[in-house]
Amino acid sequence: MSPRAGLDLPQIVGTAAQLADKDGVEAVTLASVAQKLGVKSPSLYNHVNGLPALRSHLVIHGLARLNEVIREAAGESQGDQAVMNIAAAYLSFARGHPGLYSLTLRSPSLEQEEHVKLGAELVERLLSALSPYSLSQEEGIHAVRGLRSLLHGFASIEAEGGFGMPVSLNESFRFALGRFLAGLERLSS
Repeated sequence: MSPRAGLDLPQIVGTAAQLADKDGVEAVTLASVAQKLGVKSPSLYNHVNGLPALRSHLVIHGLARLNEVIREAAGESQGDQAVMNIAAAYLSFARGHPGLYSLTLRSPSLEQEEHVKLGAELVERLLSALSPYSLSQEEGIHAVRGLRSLLHGFASIEAEGGFGMPVSLNESFRFALGRFLAGLERLSS
């Protein structure tokens, strides 16, 4: 295989993201990415410094995509409508991009500046959506953690086939989210 003209980092990361979503993060290797791109593995080293660096780029890519989806879903709304829109977008992202989604869950180390920035952006966006509930700063963090736990719990149980009862998953999701928001409303009263 000869190196393909125009090979660049975004193309490599995009291909790795496709592999992660299709076959799981563990299936992403330099060899599998190179094969999918039709190049030899050493060609990738012109753009990425090994598999750990590629995975780091995937984390950034996943968080950037998740932030974009959430930003679009929230729009200018706040409160119940914003949280419902964000939650639906979050679940849709987790369903459509299971590999990338799994990479968005880890807290970054402080030397991973872009990861830290994107993680903070996600939290700030959620805090903004929750601002009408008049939560203290600490309560806001608790609420964001609770919301993310609810969203991740639902997404991960669904992905593992854990919801086998013949009741609408989307209705169950809206019900749980509605009860969470009702609790926040009572807390702020």
